[in-house]
Amino acid sequence: MASTRTSLTRTDELAPRNNNDTENLPTLFSRLGDDVMQLFNSQLALFKVELKEEANAYGRGITMIAIGAVIATVGFALLNVAVAFAVSTLFVQANFSQPASYALGFVVTGAFYVVLGAIVVMAMKNRLANQDLVPKRTVDELRKDKQWLKNEL
Repeated sequence: MASTRTSLTRTDELAPRNNNDTENLPTLFSRLGDDVMQLFNSQLALFKVELKEEANAYGRGITMIAIGAVIATVGFALLNVAVAFAVSTLFVQANFSQPASYALGFVVTGAFYVVLGAIVVMAMKNRLANQDLVPKRTVDELRKDKQWLKNEL
C-alpha cells in the first residue's frame, strides 16, 4: 500500500502543471533539479533493495557451500582412514604386530598427503611469485587521468 501511495504521489508531482505562463526559468530549473533528485533517490532505493536481495542470496549460497564442505571433509577423513587401513594390510606379511601394521599404514598415508600438499603449496607459491599484483590497466588509466588533469589545469 505504501508503495502505491508513493508512486501516486510521485506521478502527481511529475504531472504537467497548467500554469506554465506564470512559471519562470529559475522555477523550472528548480523543479527539474527536484525531479532529478527524486529520480536519483528512487534509483538509489531500488539499488539498495536489489543489493540486499543479492546479499541474502549469496549468504544462503555460502551457507550451503559451508555445509557441503563440512560433509565433504568428514567423507574425506573417513576415506583417508580406509586408505590407511588398506595400506596397513600390506604390512601384515612383514610379520609386524597388528598395531604396528596399522601405525605404518597411517604413517605411509600421512606421508603421502604431506608430500602431495607440499607439491601443491610450492607450485602455487611459484605461480603467485610470478604474478604481478599491480593492476596494470588501472594504473594506466590513473596515469592518463593525471596527465589529462595536468593538461586541463
